[in-house]
Amino acid sequence: MSWYHVAGHQQDSVVCTCVRLSRNLTGYPFPAHLEAAGAKEIIGKVEGVLGKNGFLPTDFSEITRGAADSLAEKRFVGPRFARESLPHALFLNDPCNLSVAVCEEDHIRIRSILAGLSLKDAYEGAVKVESLLDGALDLAFDERLGYLTASPAGLGIAMEVSVILSLPLLTEGGRMEGLARRSEQMGLSLRGLRGESGSFPGGLCRLSNRVTLGVREEEILEAVAGAVQALTDTERELRSGIRGEDLDRLTNRICRAEGVLRHAHLLSAAEAVELMGLLRLGAAMGITRGIRVEVLTSLLTEAMPATLTLGVEPPPKNDTERDILRARVVRERVFGI
Repeated sequence: MSWYHVAGHQQDSVVCTCVRLSRNLTGYPFPAHLEAAGAKEIIGKVEGVLGKNGFLPTDFSEITRGAADSLAEKRFVGPRFARESLPHALFLNDPCNLSVAVCEEDHIRIRSILAGLSLKDAYEGAVKVESLLDGALDLAFDERLGYLTASPAGLGIAMEVSVILSLPLLTEGGRMEGLARRSEQMGLSLRGLRGESGSFPGGLCRLSNRVTLGVREEEILEAVAGAVQALTDTERELRSGIRGEDLDRLTNRICRAEGVLRHAHLLSAAEAVELMGLLRLGAAMGITRGIRVEVLTSLLTEAMPATLTLGVEPPPKNDTERDILRARVVRERVFGI
């Protein structure tokens, strides 16, 4: 079962946790300067290791653009990976929530992604895959610089830890700019869901580490965990502190969002994210009843354009038909109607 179908720890405020390890092979240029023959050699070497350990290969030259974009929406690969012209492939162990993208910005990018807050388990999952590859392949490593990566920013432990948070009251309260500055001082980055600053659709934001050189993995995990705890504690304090007319106004907004999601005939992806963010808040505060937060999490993937229409026959002819389909899927999944 994919990560986005599972109830996660602290899911009222944490959507998912991802640990990504970037690795490269010695003897090959980085992907930006790699020829097709070299890319195919690397894919073959990785398949020789992972194919025996429960990973299923996907050659991106053999799938549709929609299928490739869907894998990015599911966070198994980066958004640019679907558009690479160089031969590239994904090795996916869906039951274990592990993926390995080959010939992304680096030769190998290992991702371990879990629902909710699960830093330790996500890290351990990524390290297990890295150990398999390290035991069979010659990974590029320097005693002084650590793991060698395409971007100098990745040198050292070459690990990115990211947590997607649902902080609707914090993001609406105008506090995120200050929190982002404070995060930078701690070697972290607090930005919008797609990496932009100042835009937090549906109250969603992404916290990740900025520093990989001269630090240990444990330090990064501890720093991210501490920042997540501080942010979620503040969000929950804001929720519990709403009283009187402020609570009435917020309740009205949440109930209106529920009404739109129940009855809308057309629903864009952007509107769905905003309204489901309010519904998630309502569930956390006990304002809405019978709403399963894990369903809202799954729809952050399954209601996105590529995943929504994947395998639908006949496919939507235009944006309007796709928005009609999204409205119907949300009604069925969230409300059972």
